[in-house]
Amino acid sequence: EYKPCAAQKHCGISEVQLLCLPDKLLVVTVATKETDGFRRFLRSAKHFNYTVKVLGRGQKWKGGDYMSAPGGGQKVKLLKAALEKMKDKEKIILFIDSYDVVFASGPKELLKKFQQARHKVVFSSETLIWPDRHLEDKYPHVREGNRFLGSGGFIGYLPNIKEMVTGWDGENHESDQLFFTKLYINPEKRKAVNMTIDSKCRLFQNLHGALDEVVLKFEDGRVRARNVLYDTLPVIIHGNGPTKRLYSFFVALQESEYPLVVIGIFIQQPTPFVTVFFERLLKLRYPKNRLKLFIYNQVMRHNVVHGLLFLFLLPVSDMCRQDKDCEYFFNLDIEVVLKNEDTLKIVVEQNLPIVAPMITRVGRLWSNFWGALSAEGYYARSEDYVDIVQGRRLGVWNVPYVSSVFLVKGSLLRSELSEHDLFTSDVLDPDMAFCDKVRSKGVFMYATNMHTFGRILSTENYETQHLHNDLWQIFENTLDWEERYIHENYTRIMKDKLIETPCPDVYWFPIFSDIACNHLVEEMEHFGQWSGGGNKDTRIQGGYENVPTIDIHMNQVGYEKEWHKLLLDYVAPITEKMYPGYYTKCATPLNFVVRYKPDEQPSLRPHHDASTFTINIALNEVGHDYQGGGCRFLRYNCSIQAPRKGWALMHPGRLTHYHEGLPTTAGVRYIAVSFVDP
Repeated sequence: EYKPCAAQKHCGISEVQLLCLPDKLLVVTVATKETDGFRRFLRSAKHFNYTVKVLGRGQKWKGGDYMSAPGGGQKVKLLKAALEKMKDKEKIILFIDSYDVVFASGPKELLKKFQQARHKVVFSSETLIWPDRHLEDKYPHVREGNRFLGSGGFIGYLPNIKEMVTGWDGENHESDQLFFTKLYINPEKRKAVNMTIDSKCRLFQNLHGALDEVVLKFEDGRVRARNVLYDTLPVIIHGNGPTKRLYSFFVALQESEYPLVVIGIFIQQPTPFVTVFFERLLKLRYPKNRLKLFIYNQVMRHNVVHGLLFLFLLPVSDMCRQDKDCEYFFNLDIEVVLKNEDTLKIVVEQNLPIVAPMITRVGRLWSNFWGALSAEGYYARSEDYVDIVQGRRLGVWNVPYVSSVFLVKGSLLRSELSEHDLFTSDVLDPDMAFCDKVRSKGVFMYATNMHTFGRILSTENYETQHLHNDLWQIFENTLDWEERYIHENYTRIMKDKLIETPCPDVYWFPIFSDIACNHLVEEMEHFGQWSGGGNKDTRIQGGYENVPTIDIHMNQVGYEKEWHKLLLDYVAPITEKMYPGYYTKCATPLNFVVRYKPDEQPSLRPHHDASTFTINIALNEVGHDYQGGGCRFLRYNCSIQAPRKGWALMHPGRLTHYHEGLPTTAGVRYIAVSFVDP
């Protein structure tokens, strides 16, 4: 059946077949005009090194539209004529559609699976029967898998396929599906051609009627579709029927081939964590030379970001509309938290007119898409909205409204959406106005929750009167506050046994990030009203401080509630682990930041603290910011002379842990102190 090749001297027969057969494989398809889908098909074929022969180029398509009625006879007519010119009896023909097809793997895998089918012709399979459901009883039964034939893809030896299409004498508009179905359900003809169907989707995956069976796996820059019902990895993916606009897969490209994307960033109200937003933007895994960035800023306090001044009054979408090289416009609001560094790549891969990566608000059912519209054109909850938002249903969803973050094809902005007032309306807000105009043009919008992309910040109660306003976001945007200000190793404290015991009953653990330490110090210095270090202190009950320090209390800068939440959420759990049987609500009459300077207050005399336990957090770095310093517990003659920045010392306050602050000999030392449970 196979002619030997040079490799046969060194290979077993199965290896010889795999090495020799790829040269015998020819992919044949019909494409009367070049579409985006056809170009995508050719890119995927080139990527996997398939040889493709295209039939019908430049001809008028007379084979129907498939969606409203059967058709496709013109394809069979063109194939029959092309096969008559082919003479190599060992040639293997893969005949597939191309406008809605991509390859997921190469010829060797395809041919290996074809050989394992043990038939001379293998057709793709369908879960649904079409176009004549009355033929269902005549279909042969299969042991497992799909029962019905799909004409959008088949593979076989040249002589067998020639024999199969010999009987075609129909018109261009007649059904190719019906023609091949009648061959298949006729036992004698099926046997003569030696044909079968790929019932478990090992070679072909038709998506019509099977979307729930297919998931996407993105690994190492590639995507592979898996049929989870049969646990197979199809080689060819066909978005047939109504699924044409629902599926998309992306072939790995060279960086220079990536689509050019204009990113438009909108800053329309004071927003927390703006610096973090731009740090994340820089981490997007997309070639930076294929990106252009424009920022529309209506908030003067955000004018300076990473040392650059941004203020654009021209509508940002125009930047893409006027740039012929712009293939996509990525709309991104400043309050969007993109955690997935592949977000841009993933939405570009969808190859859809408008697509939004789904983002949500922590602890709420809010998202950046609507599942349905009311009769008045406003929000209505669709039946599956909650399942989609909570991730119980995954997919790419056709939706009537998207906002906050979405991708638009540049060609749309230069054609159907060429109006310059897309976001303008007398009665609707900008996002609703945009989506209303998109719908009126018959353009589809999509949202995808196939991946976890990120979340959106709350901006409702953002205070702007401080130097570092983000410090106050522990209530409104807790997760973002934690990622910014809590030490990266905090969550590993118990698992990895990071708590140290430098002195008896003194525990040392990481709590603050470097940025948290810097911001707290800078906030206090910005406030500037340091105490004089005397015994008289009107800020405390009784007005007298026995062991005074140069300090600023948290309540002086309006940070008392926030600091109490820090103690409850991040200190109390450690306290209850290290002091078994003791439970605390972190009653804190005194929280403050202390400043030590050689020429101001270099040290603190021995004393007990007015607390059940004390927290002492180092806010800067010994050796870099200051020299000397530290804490000595006199009873145990035990000193901690190199406190780590961002680490907390926790120790009993009364009776047992008489201690002193060691002299700071150079620079300035800062610590944050809490006397807990007086």
